[in-house]
Amino acid sequence: MITTRRIVWPVVADLDLVHTTTVVTRCDHGAATRAVAGTRRVSLLHSGSMPSLADLQGLLEPEQGLGVVCTTRRDGGVQASVVNVGVLRHPRRAEDVAAFVARGGAVKLRHLRRDARITIVARSGWLWVAVEGRAEIIGPDDAASGFDPQELSTLLRDVFRAAGGTHDDWAEYDRVMVEDRRVAVLVIPERIYSNASGP
Repeated sequence: MITTRRIVWPVVADLDLVHTTTVVTRCDHGAATRAVAGTRRVSLLHSGSMPSLADLQGLLEPEQGLGVVCTTRRDGGVQASVVNVGVLRHPRRAEDVAAFVARGGAVKLRHLRRDARITIVARSGWLWVAVEGRAEIIGPDDAASGFDPQELSTLLRDVFRAAGGTHDDWAEYDRVMVEDRRVAVLVIPERIYSNASGP
């Protein structure tokens, strides 16, 4: 039997976070051991000024676009889920937004239709950036003023690509989006903050 262990040592220096990852693969009988070490540098761009969506994107990229989305339940509690998040231009306004694609029946959408407040958090190592704002839902069951519903498939592709996604068959991608009644959730930032230099 082969076991794999991942050990990560974060080192914070100024605003740069260095990840050194050692992967040790070992057979139970000890016959083979392999170690691979790698280093990557993740920096917050704001360097003393206010963090931005560019900082959010910078932390999402090395983590396959994965971020935590927090919405508000009816009882006031927080519901959290992990989604692929990207940053792109709003389809109707000259401003950048954080965005993700969600399945039409997702619990987070029920919450957002009732209460549009949302928080997205991205982290890489010990650095994190949080974006608080209001969600705008664009989808087959959520018409948006000034948005042509015929453009939904293009918007869903754009959000998917902004979150680091690729696809070999866009026609199949579009088919699944329609079947699942998927929507684009655009988050207009109201507050962006971070831990700047780590723990």
